[in-house]
Amino acid sequence: MTTIPLCLPDSITPEQFLNEYWQKKPLLIKQGLPQLIDMFEPEDMLGLALEEDASARLLTQAMTKQEGEAQWQLKKSPLSEADFTNLPKQWTVLVQNMEQWSPELGKLWQAFDFIPQWQRDDIMVSYAPAGGSVGKHYDDYDVFLAQGFGSRRWQLGKFCDKDTEFVVDEPIRLFDDMGEIVFDEILEAGDVLYVPPKLSHFGVAQDDCLTFSFGCRRPNLMQIIDSMADIATNDSDLFVPMLLPQGLQASGELQADSIDAIKKQLLQMLQSERGDDMIYQAVSEVVSKRQYDALVPEETLETDELMQALSDGATLQADYSNRLLYSQNNGNITLYANGQRLDGIDKTTAVILIRLANGEHLRYQDVADVEPDELSEWLENGWVWLDYAE
Repeated sequence: MTTIPLCLPDSITPEQFLNEYWQKKPLLIKQGLPQLIDMFEPEDMLGLALEEDASARLLTQAMTKQEGEAQWQLKKSPLSEADFTNLPKQWTVLVQNMEQWSPELGKLWQAFDFIPQWQRDDIMVSYAPAGGSVGKHYDDYDVFLAQGFGSRRWQLGKFCDKDTEFVVDEPIRLFDDMGEIVFDEILEAGDVLYVPPKLSHFGVAQDDCLTFSFGCRRPNLMQIIDSMADIATNDSDLFVPMLLPQGLQASGELQADSIDAIKKQLLQMLQSERGDDMIYQAVSEVVSKRQYDALVPEETLETDELMQALSDGATLQADYSNRLLYSQNNGNITLYANGQRLDGIDKTTAVILIRLANGEHLRYQDVADVEPDELSEWLENGWVWLDYAE
């Protein structure tokens, strides 16, 4: 197994990056991912965008005859060859979840192992001819913009907030004012630019260009609340009516002391051991959910074929397009895969899954104590994939 170096400058340690840059300020990493160079060509991505199961978008920018202003148009997948005829000069095609289409590309997540894997979102590719862009915008998440083919000029400006005004009547969130430009450089193939959340950025292709966005995500409170509500429906004790203060009240008034009593009991439950368990489960389910539907493999390995491949030197590793993780609460370890808690797993199997979740590549002897049919089921579920010996 080839170990991919961390995508950081030699002068910056992972601890420094997390303390000084992560979610705070941008960082240019020259030749941070040289493995990307010549891994793909534009034709590869254009062909992929036409695949029936691809999650792709075609964004075009044309000048209106009446006002002479740029007008954006967005077409979502499924895309056809007809969509790519008579295109304006400036256009971009975006394809999400690239690690599901290319395990080799997915391996490059190893370069970002200083970020917990549960915060990984997906790898998106952006192809554009010279002059193409997706406009001035910001993202709500962290992103590493890695140049894979050609070159792109990046400008970074101000941090945005909820009061940032977007251009009206456009199919995507765009704005005109980036404030003071704090970064203006051209990235060549292999270069990487880290952009923290809400920092305005604008990238323009200098030639035929592929940019790979390694996005990182965090859950929002609404997702956690929704998940907790689902979990709570299975707890019969939570359906018992609350104890509320007694006393003479106006018949139509919901008094403040009743609301305070409800709030107090709710907070007590959340701060109890039961509440801890609910929160751990809710967060774990949310962050382990896939954002995109899994591709159905055209061919699947039979159990004996899988074991033969392992005995011949192949290794098992966590599938980068899926979500395998574990959490520890009160000394108990619980495993999750793609939004589901894995119950009924024995200790031997749990240890193997934890090693896989931590990014290890396991050989035949490492998984000898796991039933072959169970290993085959992991492969079929998409939790793991087989890396054949070279």
